Amino acid sequence: MISLTLTDLAGVINGSLVLDGSATADTRVEGTVDTDSRNIGPGDIFVAKPGETTDGHRFVPTAASQGALVAIVEHVVEASISQIVVQNTVEALADLAREVVGRVRARGQLRVVGITGSNGKTTTKNMLAHILAADGDTVSPHASFNNEVGAPLTMLRVTDDTKYLVSEFGASGPGEIAKLAGLVAPDVGIVLMVGMAHAGGFGGIEETFRAKSELVRAVRSGGLAVLNADDGRVVAMSPIAQENDVAVRWFGHAAKADVHASDVEVTGEGTLCTVSVDGVSAQLRLRVLGAHHVMNALAALAAATALGVSGKDAIHRLEQVEIAERWRMQPLGSDRVRIINDAYNASPDSMSAALRTLAQITTPDQRRVAVLGAMSELGEYAEEEHDRIGLLAVRLGIERIVIIGDAARRMFLEAVAQGSWDGEAVYFADADAAYDYLTTELRDGDRVLVKSSNSAGLRFLGDRLGEFFS
Repeated sequence: MISLTLTDLAGVINGSLVLDGSATADTRVEGTVDTDSRNIGPGDIFVAKPGETTDGHRFVPTAASQGALVAIVEHVVEASISQIVVQNTVEALADLAREVVGRVRARGQLRVVGITGSNGKTTTKNMLAHILAADGDTVSPHASFNNEVGAPLTMLRVTDDTKYLVSEFGASGPGEIAKLAGLVAPDVGIVLMVGMAHAGGFGGIEETFRAKSELVRAVRSGGLAVLNADDGRVVAMSPIAQENDVAVRWFGHAAKADVHASDVEVTGEGTLCTVSVDGVSAQLRLRVLGAHHVMNALAALAAATALGVSGKDAIHRLEQVEIAERWRMQPLGSDRVRIINDAYNASPDSMSAALRTLAQITTPDQRRVAVLGAMSELGEYAEEEHDRIGLLAVRLGIERIVIIGDAARRMFLEAVAQGSWDGEAVYFADADAAYDYLTTELRDGDRVLVKSSNSAGLRFLGDRLGEFFS
């Protein structure tokens, strides 16, 4: 974070400064800001956020013992540390992020990119950050820091040397993206797609469209919206951009897009395609598995080249990205039994894409195995969408369909109803039972997809299988 005095810090977040004897009002703070006391070190700022299972105020003494200079709290805590008392620590975190980014931006070079979409945010963020990092100091989220806490924490990592801030904006309901993006008014806003992820929270696909379009509305006047030319709902955001004096740059498979791809070939080692950037074509060899990640790469290329990176350099840097992120199409195991751990998150769109990738990368002498768990936050659409995935797995000819957990049972029942009645589809109540089955059932040549929403916990099953077959 940039350097602020304790008095300045208190003023920014509208708090009351309570000094410990070791500090003064003019003491400067510029350390890391975090809500997790385990990440706190000397000179850092600890934010005591109340939570569902615990209260951050309990850990103020721990943060103090680890060298934190100040704690942002909602009430004074008995601890040897200066404290700033505010009404709401999460809102204070947002206020601080807005101020810090605003000050850095006013001093010069900082450019801000915001990314949203029902799927692909983290992968696109990682790809774009990798491209931009070679061009200047780049700040981007750890993992999927994209909510009301994670996004401001990322923003607060900027310094006066930062050239690019890449922010990822997730949401489970209307208004959340507007609030987060409003903290920084991005120079570039990327909308990847409008799908069924979190549809239960939004109340349907049209509400999801309205929520994702909040990013386009938040882009500063004179900025740029990078939009998916293949998604009709994203295309419908173009008039919103025009109304707000925001230019549009298109990406997709459509030849009319400013950045587009053709001749896509998916293999077990990655994805090959021809990309055209503003009329100049080149080969792209992505190490990341899956044709669906081509769209994420195109979005990253469209944004990076708009920010001044040459197409040639951007493509070269993209080719160095080995995996999208841990637990996202992550190859594990060995050539003998390959595990693809994609169980960090799941929606109907990403589940379908992962299953199709499994079918595409498997040769005739290899067996396709899908280990699937529930897709969360689908609300009233849950039964229908789980049925659809069970049907798709059968139609793709997946030889072993392993369903785990009661919330995913509809996939198993649909797979059986559609023809997988001779042992192809099996059901287990929990991951441990599935692990015992898979460690004896899997054989040389198998290609195994592990896919579920985060809440199902199958990412850890994927890790265990990867280690077993390494």
